[in-house]
Amino acid sequence: MPWFVRQNKGIVTPTELKRETPDGLWYKCPECKTVILTKAHKDHAYTCPDCNFHQQIGSEEYFQILFDGEFVELFGNLQSADPLEFVDTKKYPDRLKASMAKTGMMDAVKVASGELMGAPLVIACMDFKFIGGSMGSVVGEKIARGIAEARKNGCPFIMISKSGGARMMEAGFSLMQMAKTSAQLSLLAEAGLPYISILTDPTTGGVTASFAMLGDFNIAEPAALIGFAGPRVVRETIGKDLPEGFQSAEFVLEHGFLDSIVDRKEMKENVGNLLRMVKK
Repeated sequence: MPWFVRQNKGIVTPTELKRETPDGLWYKCPECKTVILTKAHKDHAYTCPDCNFHQQIGSEEYFQILFDGEFVELFGNLQSADPLEFVDTKKYPDRLKASMAKTGMMDAVKVASGELMGAPLVIACMDFKFIGGSMGSVVGEKIARGIAEARKNGCPFIMISKSGGARMMEAGFSLMQMAKTSAQLSLLAEAGLPYISILTDPTTGGVTASFAMLGDFNIAEPAALIGFAGPRVVRETIGKDLPEGFQSAEFVLEHGFLDSIVDRKEMKENVGNLLRMVKK
């Protein structure tokens, strides 16, 4: 049966010469399961070309998207302590060290200065991968210093929020950051400098209850989860079923707590145009 007998040799690559597909070459959308090249996903601002699902990204990716080119990280040496000597299933200092080793970051926010469409500004961006983007004393301090830096340079300040809320391991120290950052934003407003708040998925807890909702312009990414307490807690508190899409960016916009929803691919252009319009 010649159909089942290979007539020519050498048409199959020897096993020793075969190459494995490199890890990270492909990206699979968790929403619609579309598979695309990782590079194409990055070029698409980390959004799905089919369903427009916005993948959760960190500060480095946002800085690359928004800044024109080079940027300078500020206050990168600040590191959380353990003022309450918090003890849970894992000691807080150990969890901090593990998060630093895993993410290469010092805490859940990075602050940088640079230019956006030729205009100087300061951007602070939270990272959910560092203990859920929780707001501890260092997070609040870096944001406050970032706002002060914007005031000193007479330029706008942009805050990109992505957080589960206050960091329970720092208790009252964490909650104090709500007041500290809000006070700095008041000084920024007195100086006549614009503050743009960009809310991404998720923005919850004490972050929502403070600086995330205090922008001169509050902008969200599509389908971002925005709220204070989680849906289950709210449902149990009020004893009622929640509306469809409750706490989605679209729901929050419809009820007047947002100014607009902007696709990440259009964020830089929209923010740049907005800053030009409000420039003195």
